[in-house]
Amino acid sequence: MDSTQVDALLRRLGAERPARPTADALRELQLRHLRTVPFENLSIHLGEEIVLTEDRLLDKVVGARRGGFCYELNGLFGALLTALGFEVALLAARVYADEGRLGIPYDHLALRVRTVDAGEWLADVGFGAHSHYPLALGEKGEQVDPGGVFRIGEAEPDAAGARGGAGTPGTADLDVALDGKAVYRLETRPRVLGDFVAGAWWHSTSPQSHFTRSLVCSRVTEDGGRITLSGRKLTVTAADGTREVREQATDEEVLAVYRDRFGIALDRVPAVRTAGATADG
Repeated sequence: MDSTQVDALLRRLGAERPARPTADALRELQLRHLRTVPFENLSIHLGEEIVLTEDRLLDKVVGARRGGFCYELNGLFGALLTALGFEVALLAARVYADEGRLGIPYDHLALRVRTVDAGEWLADVGFGAHSHYPLALGEKGEQVDPGGVFRIGEAEPDAAGARGGAGTPGTADLDVALDGKAVYRLETRPRVLGDFVAGAWWHSTSPQSHFTRSLVCSRVTEDGGRITLSGRKLTVTAADGTREVREQATDEEVLAVYRDRFGIALDRVPAVRTAGATADG
């Protein structure tokens, strides 16, 4: 990513170029990203190709002022942080389903970021409702965040007694938990963006993926809450957890929410493409 592209992406985030790659700078960039670039899967239901290359992601997020899902958002955020002098590794994760079953390999992309002043952090702008600020990877206790109480710890052994680590000696997977419930299992081996192409394809095409069965567009609000449009249902959650839910009656109302609340200009309302699915998944 060249200097012009860095500046364009920082303008998209409403952020200044940090003087040094510090923990405070990382916190500011992650929060601004969560507030300005929506977590959304609209491309899947608009028939748009998802391409995991830096130029195509810049075209989408900066040029088209769109969002994306984890591979796109964290992939591009990682490239930005690298260009700003942070030491970044792309990490693969498997997301826990409600029944405790782990998802597919390369189910999720997250970032390990080293700053010049405060060690290593887990940065994630592509998981929807998650931490507002980076989480300290070296902290084994609870980490209180506006998004909830998080804990990062070594993964428990599975049924075969293995702790993961993707076959790398001396490494172990990490479980990331929110409010006492495991969210995803994180590998510690660095990856490259191209490693996640198969995962992105599966989530974009498989009827078993929740992304093909539902529509979502969501971002953190300026007061620390969250706004989410799922199909025609608009949910505004305040920082104290109170919610207001409103159904959008017409296509014009849906398009206006995308435009006015998320900055996304569409010429038609996306519709779930998987047969038998509903917009609210």
